[in-house]
Amino acid sequence: MRITVFGAAGAVGGRVVAEALARGHEVTAVVRDPARLRDSAAHVRTGDASNVEDVAALSAGQDLVISATRPVPGFEGDLVVTAKALLAGLARTGVRLLLVGGAAGLTVPGTGGLTVVETPDFPPAWRPIALACNQQLAACRAETAVDWTYLSPPALLEPGERTGGYRVGGEELLLDAAGRSAISMEDLAVALLDEAERPRHRQARFTVAY
Repeated sequence: MRITVFGAAGAVGGRVVAEALARGHEVTAVVRDPARLRDSAAHVRTGDASNVEDVAALSAGQDLVISATRPVPGFEGDLVVTAKALLAGLARTGVRLLLVGGAAGLTVPGTGGLTVVETPDFPPAWRPIALACNQQLAACRAETAVDWTYLSPPALLEPGERTGGYRVGGEELLLDAAGRSAISMEDLAVALLDEAERPRHRQARFTVAY
């Protein structure tokens, strides 16, 4: 497949690029500063996922766009702006979107339907990005012209090992036997590329965890 990755220099985006290249896909890695990917085997392009024209130009002729952008603290609202720009740009080109989002809107087992951000022990400092992720998902769900998929990570997403193993869920936070919700960034990239190659969640949100 021909895949464009926005946020390709980020922690998740970089692992997505590596996973896609390892599977033999043709990858266009989009960054704001090309120097950050000087040695990449991908086609490195300069662009901005929040710019509709950039999205349209960099998705033309591609099979898929993956976005793994993340705003700096204080600019959480950029998530929604970027989501709307991605959707508007892809509505022009008809290219499918896989969007790496947040876990805040997943319901937590055993809480009577509370979402992650609604739980009493949710850290206040994380609330702005959590609410922005919910608005990001809402922007996707309001879009009917684009073939989008939204991936919510588990509660804990950190660099680690690529095991190739994970479980798939829908609207509920996945917990293991010890009550932990986690996956490595490497295996999140595996799950994302599995969905890219074998779509199972079109115009829907899904989640993954160990």
